[in-house]
Amino acid sequence: MNTELASPAAVYFHYRTPDTCYRHVFPLTCAVQNYAWGKVGVDSEVAKLVVGGDPLAVIEAGKPYAELWMGAHPKGDAQIKDNRIAQTTLGQWIAHFPACLGSKVKDTFQGQLPFLFKVLSVNTALSIQAHPNRELAARLHAQFPEHYPDNNHKPEMAIALTRFQGLCGFRPVEEILGYLKSVPEFRALVGSEAAEELQCCMGDVVQTSQVLKKCFTRMMNCEKKVFVDQLNMLVKRVTEEGAAGKDTSSSNGDLLLRLHSQYPGDIGCFSIYFLNHMVLEPGQAMFLGANEPHAYLYGDCIECMACSDNTVRAGLTPKYIDVNTLCEMLSYSPAPASSKIFPCVQDASDPCVSLYDPPVPDFTVMRIQVPASVKQYTVAPVDSASILLVIEGDATATCAAALSDITLRRGTVLFVSANESVSLHITSQSGMTMFRACCLL
Repeated sequence: MNTELASPAAVYFHYRTPDTCYRHVFPLTCAVQNYAWGKVGVDSEVAKLVVGGDPLAVIEAGKPYAELWMGAHPKGDAQIKDNRIAQTTLGQWIAHFPACLGSKVKDTFQGQLPFLFKVLSVNTALSIQAHPNRELAARLHAQFPEHYPDNNHKPEMAIALTRFQGLCGFRPVEEILGYLKSVPEFRALVGSEAAEELQCCMGDVVQTSQVLKKCFTRMMNCEKKVFVDQLNMLVKRVTEEGAAGKDTSSSNGDLLLRLHSQYPGDIGCFSIYFLNHMVLEPGQAMFLGANEPHAYLYGDCIECMACSDNTVRAGLTPKYIDVNTLCEMLSYSPAPASSKIFPCVQDASDPCVSLYDPPVPDFTVMRIQVPASVKQYTVAPVDSASILLVIEGDATATCAAALSDITLRRGTVLFVSANESVSLHITSQSGMTMFRACCLL
């Protein structure tokens, strides 16, 4: 982007006149989170995007690059990449010019950007977790602010960039019963009585939910010595069976050994017998509403969520765990893995756009795929501030709301104020792929 300083008078005019002060488009430098579970160095999609967006960025070979935060969350407020703008962060800009959010978004979300947009590069499993609804979030925040830092809910959606593995929601009861039969170590933790109850209540939705809660809670509250002994026995048995060339799929052997190698002696290793193992292909998504148990296991994804950092954890983590709250809050609704894939819908007005529109007001994600044959493309205006991430391709962006052309390349992140369109002159031979987060009320 051309960033020569305009005259002070021009800057004052551009930002202070009523017609233009809220209308703006600018690039962002976004916060990177180096959590231990992230992919390391240039193996990380996060690291690749950072270098793509800023060729001078230095990626350290042994360092994990877990998350790229694109938004105005106080733990990772994006920096504005334009020295003609007085505010240095996106959060400060929005606070000065809240109309950039769009009038509906500004009024509904009290002048705050309602979503946090992310890229995740997962190398080792994230915790068995769920996110509270608004009521529970407010209560947890009031009681334990050190563990639950805000009072907002945190619905979220993951869209695979590469093949992406996770756990999500309770398996159909038939599958759980299958593991209770074929994995005696798992049955020992749940208890034969609870296992038989689960068998007996099949077909009764309400009772199934109650008994499933009982089974899961019994396992999660098992005495440490008991579950560590059973886990060691299970790992030994599966390892020996594998070495003898036997099929260990009836014990979910491969996944068990992988999680145990990452978190030895952790009760979360047994959660694979309760929760669906999801494998998303690029472009597939899963939506995680309040109280949905889940864990990310491996791969790279786009993630969008309500602007919150509230997570209740109970395994596969060195962080604070809150087993009782998790077991109490979960949605015990067994369903097949296929039902957890969240469908995207073709945008009626633009064949290049696929919409991922979850059943919450806080966010919508668009995937924009411009074919190689198209060289001029307009990112359409929406009545919401949005954040645009370039995954593939090169272009020059022009718009009435930017002071000069902006160069887009892999890793570029743009903030686009409400009701602004951006015209792209595409220079790459293979088209462009972008993701855009916004709030469509």
